[in-house]
Amino acid sequence: MNHYRRESLAVAQRILIELLRRRRSLILWTIFPLSLLAINTMVISDRLQLPVSDTLSLVAPSVLVGAALFFSCLGGTVATIVAEREQLTLKRLFLSPLSGLSYFSGIFIAHCFIGFGQVFLVYLGVILWGGKFSGNIFLGAAIILLTIVSYVAMGFILSTQLARRTEDVNSIVAAFGIPLLILGGAFFPTQFFPKALLQLAEFNPVYHMNEALVGVGKNGDSLEKIAKHFSFMCGFAAFTSTLAWLAYNRMLDREKRL
Repeated sequence: MNHYRRESLAVAQRILIELLRRRRSLILWTIFPLSLLAINTMVISDRLQLPVSDTLSLVAPSVLVGAALFFSCLGGTVATIVAEREQLTLKRLFLSPLSGLSYFSGIFIAHCFIGFGQVFLVYLGVILWGGKFSGNIFLGAAIILLTIVSYVAMGFILSTQLARRTEDVNSIVAAFGIPLLILGGAFFPTQFFPKALLQLAEFNPVYHMNEALVGVGKNGDSLEKIAKHFSFMCGFAAFTSTLAWLAYNRMLDREKRL
């Protein structure tokens, strides 16, 4: 067990060090969620005639789910795996004693660090602007962790089954992601949705992520109040993680044969 933990942490460390070396990407990942937070806050504050501090509590969870975590964890996972396949890094890694489980776990750990780093960044902006997180911090952290796990698992599935080249990444993330984000309430509150869209949104994992985090972060909801959303997230995270592991093993078989 210690052997797998050391290998997983080594993989995560390598991914994080490479990210730190790409300073331009770090700057852009900082600008994107903060700019979306500012724009959405100003627009929704004006439309709903709410104080900026109250609007921040409504907008920040959606920015996290729909901008920061989606693009860094799902898009980042797809980009990482596709790039390593294209550069033959995976083949070199598996010529070493590194196990497939350690590599799989290492990518999850690295993106957990990235995801919670962006949570810190967004809520730092919220606090500096006068907003706050009203609910239970540990429940909020559990929702964020389930969101990260789901996004990274979806990233594994998309990257191992659909993406072959780096050029495929943007089109795949856009094709699958943007409709999910819009229907999930990531760019504007779900209270603006017509009834038909709300019924359709019930099948969208992003909707449940968003509603759970908004409920806890803005309204201070307990676990009982968000039980429907939380249960859906737990089931979805378990389901996608299982599919991700199966898809990952299929990819390993192909890589080892080529």
